[in-house]
Amino acid sequence: MLIVDRDCTYTAIPCVVFVSDLRHFLDMPEDVPAPARRMGEHLALIVRAATAGQGGQAWVSALPCRRRPGRRPCPGHFAVFRADVPPSIEWRCTACGDDGVIRGWEGSVFDLRPRRPELVSIPSIRIVVSADVAATLRDLRLVDTAGERLVFRACLADDADSALLTAEEDDLEELLGYVAAEANHEKDRRRQKRLDQAFQALQEVLDQPWNLPARKRCHDAGGLGQMTDRLPTADRGVSSRIAPTATK
Repeated sequence: MLIVDRDCTYTAIPCVVFVSDLRHFLDMPEDVPAPARRMGEHLALIVRAATAGQGGQAWVSALPCRRRPGRRPCPGHFAVFRADVPPSIEWRCTACGDDGVIRGWEGSVFDLRPRRPELVSIPSIRIVVSADVAATLRDLRLVDTAGERLVFRACLADDADSALLTAEEDDLEELLGYVAAEANHEKDRRRQKRLDQAFQALQEVLDQPWNLPARKRCHDAGGLGQMTDRLPTADRGVSSRIAPTATK
C-alpha cells in the first residue's frame, strides 16, 4: 500500500490520498493487529459497493464513513467510482473528505460484478429503508452473490438519512427469504431483533407495493470530479471522476 502526499486543489491544507492494494488485506492471519483488520474490512465494504453498482460513473453509496473527527461520528457517506480498464476504485467521504484509491480487487471474493454478461433491465421496485436496516442487510451471512449485489448497490437517498434499494420483485422475495432464514437461526437476541426489523421493512414493501415512495431519488453526486489529476504521475492509472466535497 502507499500513502501519497499531495496538495488539495480546493484548500491550502495538505492532505493525502490513501492508495491501497486489496490483495495485501486478504487472508490475513488471526493475530494481525486490529487496525490492519479494520482497514481490510473498510476496503472490502467499499469494493463490494463499487462492484455492485454501475461502473464508469460516480455515485454516493449508503456506506457510512467510519471516521470520528472530533470524537464524533462523521455524518458522511462514501462516494465511489469504478473503472474496469485498468481496474481501479476511487472513494471519498462526502463530509470529511477522507479518500483513497483501491487496486488489486478484481477477481477477489469481494468483487460482486457478474461473472457473465447479463441483460440490464430497469428494476421495477424501489425501496427506501432506514440506515439501520441497510446496515443489517449488509451484515447478512447466508445471502448469495446476487443478494449481496442488491444490498450493496443501495445508494444514499435524497434525504441523506436513508438508503434506496432497487430490485425486481422476485429478487426482493429471495432476499426476504435469506433474512428470514438467518433470523430463525440467530442466537444473539440483539442481532435477531435487527433481522426481524429488516424482514418487516421488506415485507411491508411486498405487501403494499402501491405505497412505494416513487419520488425518492439517490443523493446527488453531481459534485464529484477529478482525483487522479492530483496524484503523482506513477499513480494515475484510472480515469477519475470523484471530486473533493469537503476539507479534512
